[in-house]
Amino acid sequence: MTSLQALAASGLLPDDAASATLVGRVWSDQQGGPCPFVLRDGHVFDLSNVSATMSGLLERDDLHAALGATDLTDLGPLDRFLNGGAGRLLAPVDLQAIKAAGVTFADSMLERVIEEQARGDSARASEVRARLAPVIGDSLRGVQAGSEKAKQVKALLQDMGLWSQYLEVGIGPDAEIFTKAQPMSSMGCGDLVGIHPMSEWNNPEPEVVLAIRSDGTILGATLGNDVNLRDVEGRSALLLGKAKDNNASCAIGPFIRLFDAGFTQDDLDRTTVSLHVEGQDGFVMTGESPMQAISRSPVDLAGQLLNRSHQYPDGAVLFLGTMFAPVKDRRGVGQGFTHEVGDRVEIASPRLGRLVNWVDRTDRCPEWTFGTRALMQNLIARGLGDRV
Repeated sequence: MTSLQALAASGLLPDDAASATLVGRVWSDQQGGPCPFVLRDGHVFDLSNVSATMSGLLERDDLHAALGATDLTDLGPLDRFLNGGAGRLLAPVDLQAIKAAGVTFADSMLERVIEEQARGDSARASEVRARLAPVIGDSLRGVQAGSEKAKQVKALLQDMGLWSQYLEVGIGPDAEIFTKAQPMSSMGCGDLVGIHPMSEWNNPEPEVVLAIRSDGTILGATLGNDVNLRDVEGRSALLLGKAKDNNASCAIGPFIRLFDAGFTQDDLDRTTVSLHVEGQDGFVMTGESPMQAISRSPVDLAGQLLNRSHQYPDGAVLFLGTMFAPVKDRRGVGQGFTHEVGDRVEIASPRLGRLVNWVDRTDRCPEWTFGTRALMQNLIARGLGDRV
């Protein structure tokens, strides 16, 4: 594939970046390792002496006060970390669990049922979609998960022989929440994202990602790409781990936007996430996912993730699911969308910024070698072992 294009900081920032509280991580050549940072006027200010990990930083009760410290080291303009001048931009998470909620939008519920009925065969998807969409699609729109109406819809679809395990987690009382990737394994903005070479039917999943403290408090949000192998999951839901958790198959970033007076949970609930895929073959695909179309509230999903029965002492990030399941034909009529090597994937939201990645095969993306043990060794060598 061709070399990655340079990114500019101005193209990654939220529309109201001047008033946004943005934190993230960079690999700093100057500091010799990963550094949490707060962005001020386009410059990266090192937070390592406040907390050497993003997980630890987000656990602080005085988080916003700590971000306002005047003695932070200026590592330079963000642009220098986007073109190799000072290091590189990393995913804005480290020790947190990386979890995802599935089947949270009506359109994605329908597509999961189509995958199931087509047994992962993209050539059959168009025929199955034409048969199911008029019945299931209309039934699901506007249904709140776990509601009395949801129970009525379930009974109706069961009577018609159309009920599915995907609809159970889509509109039933219990959400589907799974492990998307391992801590420290996520790709950042500007990195490659991987598609397993065994897959012939796959897609990006543009999503809002919550940043959640260990006590369950939602602190803010970022963007994510829950890269998915539709043919693998379609063969069997028990292959979800194979479809979701592969080398370079999870992208998060570019920053975490923290809640403050100018950006609240209500603002996040009203946001829209857009997708733009552009291939080296000239193929272009776009779409949008309005958060208001979600069948479960982000607060409810966070509560189902982290509670008295499920603890995450290092905090967690939670993908909220996608409304957008691409169906635009690419390789042939009726075969729908699948990625090609070299695709540029842009996931954006006006209040969260823009996450940009390029697609390659998982076995050609750089291997993940810098895990938790390597991070601890690096921080100890830098004299930061007591600030995790």
